[in-house]
Amino acid sequence: MSVRVPHRVVVLAQAGAYPFELGIPARVFGATDGAYDVTLCTPNGAPIATNAGFAVVPTAGIDAISHADTVIVAPVEPRFLKRSLDDGVLAALAQIRPDARVVSICTGVFTLAAAGLLKGRTATTHWECGPLFRSWYPWINLDENVLFVDEGDVLTSAGAASGIDLCLHLIRMDHGSEMATRAARRCVVAPHRDGGQAQFIERPVPDPRDASTSETRQWALERLGEPLTVPQLARHAHMSERTFARRFRAETGLAPRRWLTHQRLALARELLETTDIGIDEIATTVGYATATSLRNHLATALGLSPMAYRHTFRSRQPSATTA
Repeated sequence: MSVRVPHRVVVLAQAGAYPFELGIPARVFGATDGAYDVTLCTPNGAPIATNAGFAVVPTAGIDAISHADTVIVAPVEPRFLKRSLDDGVLAALAQIRPDARVVSICTGVFTLAAAGLLKGRTATTHWECGPLFRSWYPWINLDENVLFVDEGDVLTSAGAASGIDLCLHLIRMDHGSEMATRAARRCVVAPHRDGGQAQFIERPVPDPRDASTSETRQWALERLGEPLTVPQLARHAHMSERTFARRFRAETGLAPRRWLTHQRLALARELLETTDIGIDEIATTVGYATATSLRNHLATALGLSPMAYRHTFRSRQPSATTA
């Protein structure tokens, strides 16, 4: 009987670290029944001061990075950011194996950029730090409208809780949706969040007297298989199309059509992961006229065909099958 060797994750913490984000990898990966082993290190092996008034003591030196399958660079408060890296940080990053996966949470992307690990890549960070990042690293393609960016061997995430989204994504990639969903349930978080950072950017608090689009969104979720249109949604919400679109974007961060696409793809992904239903039937169930439409939308969103997605993320025990 073979013994499963845990995937080795090393978190690199620097002075000024946010304790919440610093603890995300251990908490999320720790909910996988031993599939991962998480270690914390600092550039020089010494305790580091967080931005919360207490210090953190590492469990390992930087040599742990040389054995890591995944290295996660934790974020620091923006006032601790530097355009050039200290020798200790450079020495730590130099320990990363060529075949290791490199991940950043929030402002950790500044460390990856300064180390030259993002050349020719797309990355993300907290939306408030976007202007600073662009001014320091204009040659890097920054997309601060998403929760995380997966470039294969280098992954970056936006602020705070998006680190949870990215860790769950990694579990899904490594072990499938069943384990990722179980880990999310144990952490009492959503296994997948739709939309991007736009929904979290500051905007005026809506007048409580304003009508909400929430009931219409729920109505639409129950009818994804139907050819829904924005005029239909606006009529259901008893609003003009312009008012509906404006309020919808204010509440979700997405235009109605794009939101519908996200919901249809989310349902399609669930069906691909958990059932044996054919691609044509899934396409019809989620509101696409043909399987080709589903293939095109899934390829645009994830770069995968429905069959490739099912093969990659299929749960070990389907919840439903068809003859």
